[in-house]
Amino acid sequence: MSHIPQSLRRLVFERAAGRCEYCLVHSDDLPTSHHVDHIVPLKHGGSTIESNLALACPWCNRRKGSDLTAIDPLDETIIPLFNPRVQIWSDHLALDGAQIVGRTTTGRATVALLRLNDSPRVAQRQWLIDAGRYPRQ
Repeated sequence: MSHIPQSLRRLVFERAAGRCEYCLVHSDDLPTSHHVDHIVPLKHGGSTIESNLALACPWCNRRKGSDLTAIDPLDETIIPLFNPRVQIWSDHLALDGAQIVGRTTTGRATVALLRLNDSPRVAQRQWLIDAGRYPRQ
């Protein structure tokens, strides 16, 4: 495991405005802290540098693990996961009610791997939407 300096952790948190860069849940809305995710994991040659780090909620971070790709559920091809440093969330993902849907192969593969629409996550997202605590994309 790589040590991430506190100043770099703070930069990642502030850049993401406290929101998971995959599911958009704010750190204030979970009982545990968000994690700093290596987009390209260290085991695949990634570095602990600003351009390779993203803020991730514990659910997204655990589901992503050291994966770089996932299978698009529509055409079953292997697709790179969403990369919040070089891609725009709304280009690849969208809200449909409280569900997150993939607009692209990357979006679909990311939704599937991170299990963004598991029942507890959708229920929490709906509660946050109703409370005005989830961003409308």
